Amino acid sequence: MPLRAKVASSVSRTAAALSRAAGRGDGSVIGGWIGLKIDPDLLAHLSAGRAIALVSGTNGKTTTTRLSAAAVGVLGRVATNSFGANMPTGHTSALAKAGSTPYAVLEVDEHYLAQVLEATEPHVVALLNLSRDQLDRAKEVAMMAQLWRAALVRHTDVRVVANADDPMVVWAATPPADPAQGVRPPHVTWFSAGQRWHDDSWVCPECGSTIQRSGEQWWCTGCPLRRPDAQWTVEDDGVLDPTGAWHKVTLQLPGKVNLGNAATALAVAAEFGVRPVDAVSRLHTVSSVAGRYAQVDRDGRNIRLLLAKNPASWLEAFDMADEAPTLLSINARDPDGLDTSWLFDVDFAPLRGRQVLITGDRAYDLAVRLDVNGVPFQHVRAFGEAVRAVPPGRLEVIANYTAFQDIRAELDRVN
Repeated sequence: MPLRAKVASSVSRTAAALSRAAGRGDGSVIGGWIGLKIDPDLLAHLSAGRAIALVSGTNGKTTTTRLSAAAVGVLGRVATNSFGANMPTGHTSALAKAGSTPYAVLEVDEHYLAQVLEATEPHVVALLNLSRDQLDRAKEVAMMAQLWRAALVRHTDVRVVANADDPMVVWAATPPADPAQGVRPPHVTWFSAGQRWHDDSWVCPECGSTIQRSGEQWWCTGCPLRRPDAQWTVEDDGVLDPTGAWHKVTLQLPGKVNLGNAATALAVAAEFGVRPVDAVSRLHTVSSVAGRYAQVDRDGRNIRLLLAKNPASWLEAFDMADEAPTLLSINARDPDGLDTSWLFDVDFAPLRGRQVLITGDRAYDLAVRLDVNGVPFQHVRAFGEAVRAVPPGRLEVIANYTAFQDIRAELDRVN
């Protein structure tokens, strides 16, 4: 690397270490921020010489990144932003901290995918899903799909692993070829894990016609856009690979959605030449992801943490949670988005019949929503009060981003 990049990388590592030592966080942002101030091209310099995978989407990025890093680890050391800092500052900090590694798997905020594609020149990019998220400050789903599509037009050499079940992702991953301009379509490998949330993909992004569905298939009623055949699919408690071989997947992570994340990870690793039979056992080593799914025993209660930040992810959280007392916590700080009206897109009916507690800055907004849904609840003012209010045994905790981090801090920043 150029001298400036070497100095910037060293300062980045030092700043991150000091942040961790001072208890100010894990250093995954501040190190990269300082490094990029010294050398604005530091991310590109740190990426050079590495085979890189980028993982992006509205939901599941952090978990899929961790699983993909475990799978690619068959080949050698892998740099990754394992704590979810998914903007260029986080990528820079992660690569600087890791030092020289042949591989990197980086989670990328969907709004930054084009910028990070430009800086890192990855070997493969995984596109998971697109749904509404923090619309008071973020883009509508169709606008996000358009940005992805435009980015892939400029990077047709990158290999794409994409979700066949999401019409927005399929459209974004298949930009039209333009032989006159030397633009060819990207090489796409499709995976299928099922898509339970459909409310953001009833209208075709190509022509505006209605999307129709029948079983696992979907198609546009007004143009040729339709579900492609998937090479990687979830079947029972395993994954079918492109050869038709079935691989049993044993995870420590709950829910069918994580089986889909595992299928994606195997597909990403295969793009680096990793055989599924060699990678599948490594997926079991992932037990929690930056606190997500972590289980902590306290005062006779087994507390499990689940992160849910938008309607699609709350739907999956209900599927993961056991029939046990459940604490719901909602904030509306800047990282969460300030608008809580999305709560009315979530069906809380699966919580009926269990003890439900609510807390957080916007607990009263949640109270109104639960009342409309006919779900009885108890308001508690603090996490400790919730622990005391439930009997010994399992306590499920489902929280949006800053509420999750508050509770995680009370549990000593469990990872």
